[in-house]
Parts: sequence; C-alpha cells; structure tokens
Amino acid sequence: MTTPKRRRRTAQPATPEGLRRAALRYLGRYASSAANLRRVLLARVERSAYAHGTGRDAGAEWVDEIVARLVGAGLVDDKAYAELRTARLTDRGHGRRRIAMTLREKGVDAEIIAAALAALAADIADPDLRAAIVTARRRRLGPYRGADREDRRERDLAALARAGFGYDIARRVIDADDIDDLRAEAEGRD
Repeated sequence: MTTPKRRRRTAQPATPEGLRRAALRYLGRYASSAANLRRVLLARVERSAYAHGTGRDAGAEWVDEIVARLVGAGLVDDKAYAELRTARLTDRGHGRRRIAMTLREKGVDAEIIAAALAALAADIADPDLRAAIVTARRRRLGPYRGADREDRRERDLAALARAGFGYDIARRVIDADDIDDLRAEAEGRD
C-alpha cells in the first residue's frame, strides 16, 4: 500500500491586502518586533516573486507601509516586545547576555534592549543568578542532583558555563547548600 504524495503548496501572489492579513494573522499567533515582522513579510514577498513574478521592490514598499501602519496603531511595539521577551527568557533560565543576543536577532534596537534589561534588574535583584537557578533545576545540576553531587561538580559547573553563566554565579549555584536561601537572594527578598 502506497501513501499518496502530498502536493506542495504554492505561494500565494503577494498583494497589499494579502500581506496585511498575513501580518495580522502572524501577530495573532506571535509577539513580534517590527524588524522581525518585516522579515517575515519580505519572505512571503520573495516566495511570491519566485512563484508568480511579483515585483520585489513593490512588495518591499507594501511591507514597509504595512509595518509602519501597525506600529502607528500600536499593534507592534518593540519596547513592550522586549520587556515581555526578557521576562519570559529569564523565567526559562536564560542569562542577560543570551537575552540580549536573542533580542538583537529579532531586530530590536540596542537602546530598547538595554532598557528592557534595566527594567528586569529593577524587578529582580540578580536576574542572572535567578536564571542560573532555573537552569540548574531544569537540568538537575548541583543541589538538584542526587547522591553523586560531589563527583559531578566539575561537569555541573561546565554545564552552567556552556549555558552562558560566569564562573562566580555557576559556583554559587552548584555549591549552594540551601537553594531556597539562594533563590531569595536572587529575588531580593530577605
């Protein structure tokens, strides 16, 4: 018995209205920076240019106009996106350097990234320590490890270093006797 072959979907011809609908659908599913939304829409224009001969220059103008309109309407806000993404990535165990790199890849300005990281530091006493604790818990390192904790100390330190944390933070987390005290210190609680 043979399985039927799936037909490959061909790109729809890019039109201003189709691109606007695509942008709204994308924003309905994902938070995005203006530069990232522009990149997504330009990829759609590129596929349409390849399949249907749509003009790339005209498509780029349509994309710029759509993104500018969405930014003006407040549906795309790089500052809000950066703050939201910063908080989520910290909760997932990413350090400040990795967060900054992720936001740069999404096209967020360096000033907005710095402001988002400063806002995070205002909310959390030590965001990198908190992220390292989350990573250690998720990967069962250091105090979250079982009986062979001392035998695996160097490997655990190396795992946190590969995750982007400095030696001082990695050592504090891996060598912690009471993780609750360390977590309270990271949060800024007494």
